[in-house]
Amino acid sequence: MNLSWPEDLPERLRRAIAGPLPGHDDFREVSGYQRPDIGRILQQDPPPKESAVLALLYPEGGTWHTLLMLRPTYTGVHSGQVGFPGGHREPHDPDLRATAMREFAEETGADTSDFHVLGEMSRVYIPPSRALVTPVLAVAPRLGEVRPDPNEVAALLPVPLDDLMRDDILKKRILHVQAVQRELEVAYWDLAGQVVWGATGLMIAELRQLLARSRA
Repeated sequence: MNLSWPEDLPERLRRAIAGPLPGHDDFREVSGYQRPDIGRILQQDPPPKESAVLALLYPEGGTWHTLLMLRPTYTGVHSGQVGFPGGHREPHDPDLRATAMREFAEETGADTSDFHVLGEMSRVYIPPSRALVTPVLAVAPRLGEVRPDPNEVAALLPVPLDDLMRDDILKKRILHVQAVQRELEVAYWDLAGQVVWGATGLMIAELRQLLARSRA
């Protein structure tokens, strides 16, 4: 395993995510785009849709990775965007961790039986789809064979954690922000040759802080 990561990284992350979460304030200051307060969102009638994504960490090629996915181009608010595998909670899901696991399996085709949940990161509200998303952090001994669903996934994007932690991947550009219906200069992460911004950008920012804690 790459010596830049401690051998007990999963246990360190389990302890880090059990404590006070870093949240998204630092990244929101950089991006300049303020999202609605979660407390106010929960008081909406009807309430937002509950969703979950799975941020999986797994070893490959001697170092740790996470997995992002590029969504296909379609008529919808998340067309062509990059994110963690995930989706809306179904009535038969016992909890949001189950939602994250089910959606990951459905979208990537991976066998999730050896995946172990470490905890949940800070929730993110996505105004265009009115989704309140819980990122679930998990580890696996391997990713194994994948068979991505072509209706849901244009490409799977493995990202080494060494790349995720680089300082030079944080950039800015002008993008159309559907929530405010205008173009804004937004912060994004340059990962796997893709622009990773919005809700996933917030999740990446918090994951980086948790990883930094675990590396110390």
